[in-house]
Amino acid sequence: MTKDKIVKLLVTGFLMLFSLLISSCGEMARIQKSNDTSLKYDYAKKYFNQKKWSKASELLVDVVPAYEGTSEGAQALYMLGISELALEHGDIAAESFRRYYTNYPKGAKAEESRFRAGEAFYISSPEAQLDQNVTYTAIQELQTFIELYPTSDYRKDAERMLFDLQDKLAYKELKSATLYYDMGMYLGNNYQSAVVTANNALKDYPYSKWREDFYILILRATYQEAINSVVSKQQERYRNVIDRYFAYVNEFPQGKYTKEADRIYKRIQPLLSEEA
Repeated sequence: MTKDKIVKLLVTGFLMLFSLLISSCGEMARIQKSNDTSLKYDYAKKYFNQKKWSKASELLVDVVPAYEGTSEGAQALYMLGISELALEHGDIAAESFRRYYTNYPKGAKAEESRFRAGEAFYISSPEAQLDQNVTYTAIQELQTFIELYPTSDYRKDAERMLFDLQDKLAYKELKSATLYYDMGMYLGNNYQSAVVTANNALKDYPYSKWREDFYILILRATYQEAINSVVSKQQERYRNVIDRYFAYVNEFPQGKYTKEADRIYKRIQPLLSEEA
């Protein structure tokens, strides 16, 4: 094939693609301007089935209010939620699914909508260092879903997301506890604050993947608190370090911080025996 023919084929293909794009845009604009709700709904379903989420969503926003309270309204609301979820517009998707299970509690998609609402908030959950109100809402939605539908096919996915969210909250607490630890004795005993924060996190998130990190941080903090103590408090705090050491090694006998824990134990043990 000659170079001219290749160029001609490429140009022809581009023109055809451009023509289809213009035609599609023209079709969408015509439908949006129409006052015929049923026509909009037909095209919304067409775009939804084609997974053209943005177009489906734009039309469904107009369709949903018109069909509210009907079976068609339930379907339209569900499709809007799915479209927005696919577009990763978590807040809008969550609102749609919440409206579905609230307005259509016996609807065919009520169970799934409960799950999808939690999923929508899950994808909207911000990084750990930011405000976690959305994360708490996601956890509430997912926990409610599991309580209402304990045998649902979506349960495993709901539990996975729930654990991910709890790990995020635990990590936020770990960062807070670490910050206290790093502040040391600056303007007070921040080691004690690190211990309190870590212990509270262990109670709130007992199955967190950060559990071992909390344990070693508690051991580090109690060690630093002990060696920085006034003489009258040292022996009590040395014993506390030993207790924290055994708490760590008993729970994590092959832990990733075992060598560090052993070093702390070896430093404290002779200090304790000397004063015993």
